[in-house]
Amino acid sequence: QVQLVESGGGSVQAGGSLKLSCVRSGYIYSTYYMAWFRQAPGKEREGVAAIYTRAGGTYYADSVKGRFTISRDNAKNTLYLQMNSLKPEDTAMYYCAAEETLCVEWWFLEESFGYWGQGTQVTVSS
Repeated sequence: QVQLVESGGGSVQAGGSLKLSCVRSGYIYSTYYMAWFRQAPGKEREGVAAIYTRAGGTYYADSVKGRFTISRDNAKNTLYLQMNSLKPEDTAMYYCAAEETLCVEWWFLEESFGYWGQGTQVTVSS
């Protein structure tokens, strides 16, 4: 059973930075995808960024390109999301997700991932 635990959320002013972490425990295939999603009140959950643990390929939503960076430390079973130049519209609950195989062109869809964390809140004030 895979477990994902996020941390690092908080409240910041616009233009500020936060770094989210997600620690994975439990068995998963040696190579897999991990991602960050977010969900704002009244909106659908959307993919923010994803990474493939083997080759390190990364994928980003257009809304965060150039501002967010996804990375992972395989030795620590930890996924990160460095968020810079934060905007009020980045306010949401951020979730970590994992999956062994998926169609990478659909990485941004919630249904592409089967393992989820409980989320960490990010609030950006103007």
